[in-house]
Amino acid sequence: MAMNFWDIFAGITHLAAACSAATLAVWLLGRRERLGDAGMPLAIALALSASWAITVAATNSESAAAALIESARNLSLLFVVWRLFRVDGRHALMKPVRPMIAALAAVEIIQAAMMVVLHRKLAGVFAQDAVFMICVSFRLMLVTGGLVLLHNLFSGASQQARLALRWPTAALALIWLFDLNLYTVAYLEQSWPVGLAALRGIILAVAVALLIPAVAQRRDELHFSPSRAVAFQFVSLTGIVFYLVGMVLLARWISLVGGDYAQLLQFGVLIVASTLVLLALPSRRVRGWLKVTLVKHLFRHRYDYRSEWLRFAQTIGRAGENAPPLEERAVQAIAQITDSPSGLLLTPGEHGDLVLAGRWQWPSPDVPASALGFEAVRFFEQTGYVVELDAMRAGKAGRDWAAAIPQWLLEKTQAWTLVPLRHHERLVGLVVLARPPHVRQLDWEDFDLLRVVGQQLATTLAEHAGQDALTEASRFDEFNRRIAFVMHDIKNLASQLGLLARNAEHHAENPEFRADMLVTLRNSADKLNALIARLSRYRSGGYDAVSEFDVGELISQVAAQFSSNHQVVITENEGGVIIANREALEQALIHIVQNAVDASEPSANGKGTTPVFLSQTGNGLQVRIEIVDSGAGMTPEFVRSRLFKPFASSKQGGFGIGAFEARELIRTMKGRLDVESREGLGTRFIIHLPLSSAAGLITTYKQKSHRAA
Repeated sequence: MAMNFWDIFAGITHLAAACSAATLAVWLLGRRERLGDAGMPLAIALALSASWAITVAATNSESAAAALIESARNLSLLFVVWRLFRVDGRHALMKPVRPMIAALAAVEIIQAAMMVVLHRKLAGVFAQDAVFMICVSFRLMLVTGGLVLLHNLFSGASQQARLALRWPTAALALIWLFDLNLYTVAYLEQSWPVGLAALRGIILAVAVALLIPAVAQRRDELHFSPSRAVAFQFVSLTGIVFYLVGMVLLARWISLVGGDYAQLLQFGVLIVASTLVLLALPSRRVRGWLKVTLVKHLFRHRYDYRSEWLRFAQTIGRAGENAPPLEERAVQAIAQITDSPSGLLLTPGEHGDLVLAGRWQWPSPDVPASALGFEAVRFFEQTGYVVELDAMRAGKAGRDWAAAIPQWLLEKTQAWTLVPLRHHERLVGLVVLARPPHVRQLDWEDFDLLRVVGQQLATTLAEHAGQDALTEASRFDEFNRRIAFVMHDIKNLASQLGLLARNAEHHAENPEFRADMLVTLRNSADKLNALIARLSRYRSGGYDAVSEFDVGELISQVAAQFSSNHQVVITENEGGVIIANREALEQALIHIVQNAVDASEPSANGKGTTPVFLSQTGNGLQVRIEIVDSGAGMTPEFVRSRLFKPFASSKQGGFGIGAFEARELIRTMKGRLDVESREGLGTRFIIHLPLSSAAGLITTYKQKSHRAA
């Protein structure tokens, strides 16, 4: 009975070992160069090992065929050892290696012949017991000599060569160490240990496993990664088995302790368990949680986080004159993670909405001035969700998602994912990623990585904005100090001119000359005083002397001022009464129109430049004034970070104060100035001012909204 068991066990284990050895031999044929000169001999040795294991499974370990194939395998292993000595060239220096391998090969050949004699039972030549003991002794000599060779092979190798020799040496040492114990037991007991010999299949399989790292030098080839469908099915099957076993054990326990109520308890437990299963299995939340849990713990991560972090830091930290702006680098850094070809960066504007701040290779420049509204900002600040727009297009998102995402983003098919950038629970920006060239869905690992990178990117942008604010504040301090000196000098000049005018009234002899001089001096004094008043408003932050006037008339006057040197065309002029400081609004319009004139490109016919267009419309609550040019346009980075900042000008010798002054003047009139610019197309400035009839309603609404907030 014991022999039958060991025969079955030996057959199963040797068949499994034969499959593994044959598979590795075939795999090694395409990668034999990784082991140098020992690659092909090792493949042959694995093939002979597979043949020996199949023979043992088909007959038994004491058959003549198994003995002969085992001898061939041992000879091939000796040749593998000889080839391994060539890894660092020691075969040419160690003269005893070749004679020792030749002697061991001769011993194995003699042993094979002796085993043939034993199995053919050639009585009269040698006694069978004597032949068996001689063959076992020869095998002991072979494995002992082989282990000595392996010791010299590994211990005498260089540190670099040991990295290539460690796995083949370990595999051969395992085979020969087990054979040493096997033949030692056989020699002492003077019989073949069937039970111990049955374990040789397991030893061969383990040796094959030890050879895999030597053949597969890349970690990807060593990693076992079953398909996710197989993993889910296996876990489901395991869950069913555990469920059935649990039910059986529970029913058995109830029958033992339940007494008269055992059957009633069994039915109750069955109903409760069935109800729970029926409620859990159809649940999308339970299935989703199970799927994410399995993927996290059974599969390796998609990303090499070290490489991703280094690439992110290199992109963000790029510096130099030719480096793109930080906003563009921010989009590129987060787009590279998902292989997105382009992207947009939206940042909070002056009125709480999100506006375009930068783009990286985005194919279409059509982005509204107010890209995302206040509802979207609040949604991303509260949730921090990474939104996949395809899910929203398919109707799989919640109502709060649909209310936060504008329609223009959903209509752009290249828009794929929205990544919020939050810093201390405050939305610093939002990155819109374009669809990657290969179609795939985001999983838990994508969401986790994008969320963490978004937080780091938000910190970088917030620190950059803080540094810009400090720089601007210091430059404003310097500007204010300079303005104070200018105001002092101009005030003295105005006083002197006024005194001159008063003295001239008494001392001028020519009445006509006196009259002309008075007019000139008084006009100069008035202009200087007006300049002082305007410079003073930069510190006070407001304009006095508001009045009601028709904005349409002012538009016509501003256009007429430029008629002598540039064509300013009024396309619409609906008119409307507003309450504001006329001088301040005129000054702001002149600044903006002058910038448009300066930016205008030469016309197509080569005569002059392209015209600047003015239009003024109303909607019952506000007037809308547009100034449009067909110039070179501005980048989103310039509009966001430089256009409305003093001392930053794109014009040669410009002071950079005009656009800033225009926006501040319009703000004092409770208005709003927006800019839409496209490189190569032109720029549109949009001024919103409340009508006098609706000014009170707008003020009341803002006060109520402020109290509610």
